[in-house]
Amino acid sequence: MADFLFATWDGGGNQVPLRAVAHELAGRGHQVRFLGLRSQAAAFAEAGLAFDAYPTAGDFRVGSSPTAVLALLTNRAMGRDVVADLAGRPADVVVVDGVLFGVMDELRRAGHDYAVLGHTFDGFLRGSLRRARPLLRLLRLDPPALLDGSRLTMVASMPELDTGHGDVVHIGPVVRAVPAEPEEPTVLVSLSTFRFPQLVPLWQRVLDGLAPLRARVIATTGPALEAAELRVPENIEVHRWIPHEEVLPRVSAAVGHGGHGTTMATLAHGVPLLVLPLDPTSDQPFVGRAISRAGVGLTRSRTASPEAVRAAVETLLTDGRYRHAAAQLGERIRGLDGRTGGADRLEALADR
Repeated sequence: MADFLFATWDGGGNQVPLRAVAHELAGRGHQVRFLGLRSQAAAFAEAGLAFDAYPTAGDFRVGSSPTAVLALLTNRAMGRDVVADLAGRPADVVVVDGVLFGVMDELRRAGHDYAVLGHTFDGFLRGSLRRARPLLRLLRLDPPALLDGSRLTMVASMPELDTGHGDVVHIGPVVRAVPAEPEEPTVLVSLSTFRFPQLVPLWQRVLDGLAPLRARVIATTGPALEAAELRVPENIEVHRWIPHEEVLPRVSAAVGHGGHGTTMATLAHGVPLLVLPLDPTSDQPFVGRAISRAGVGLTRSRTASPEAVRAAVETLLTDGRYRHAAAQLGERIRGLDGRTGGADRLEALADR
């Protein structure tokens, strides 16, 4: 059996692929442990995965501002903590979250090999890095070279949606899913768990737009806001949280903000969706364009009117082409089984 060390950070959906693949490896009898931020400790304890906080990197909340994102990408303290941990507890394979370039560079400088597991489209990531390359070079970082210099770079996504990707292995989303079979027209609304500046007004326009819809509407607000902040129409069900694997099998269409993880979970069930990107600097617009090109959904502006939101959702409910395309893509996603494929490839690295 092999020892695997995963380096992670607290970014919500970014943790899902790492945890899923780690669970699969642990189930096969391997030793698996994580290094992450202190704010992640409770979630990993609940998941039953061995976890230690970075001893010197401290704890911090990653915001959506370019400065906060840059601080995460270039954080070398986490990398030094990983290198120090390996000195006391060697691992057969080190797996790094796909945006922790400071960690990758510290491992490279210390002579350690590593693998990478990405949680968004590689094409989006590389495009963003090209634009930021002059600044990153001033900080002595070359992220594309760090991705290409890994023993293996995996992406938990679908290759046909990932335009402009590099030399990566698309293992597929790590979700468990079944084909959706709704008993009645049903729409799920699930926006970001991060409180972007436009989150509350967007929620209100979506609720106002879907109120007249002849369909059941289920809204999950998550931790970013309280239902009391919204005017909720009487015919819309509002929940703070429902596991996606419980509700998506009963859904005809979904409305989301373009988060990669939620989008892939929706498509894995064969459900078409409307994407309303909240953050223009993130991968959300890229995700929206990708699902539009594939014919599995639509994308509209975060400032779309209630009427425009309703019209888009009605199209998804009534135009069978979207449902058919989403069902076909869902079948391909389920066939890949990202958690098994990711574990297989990491096992192969350990064997070598």
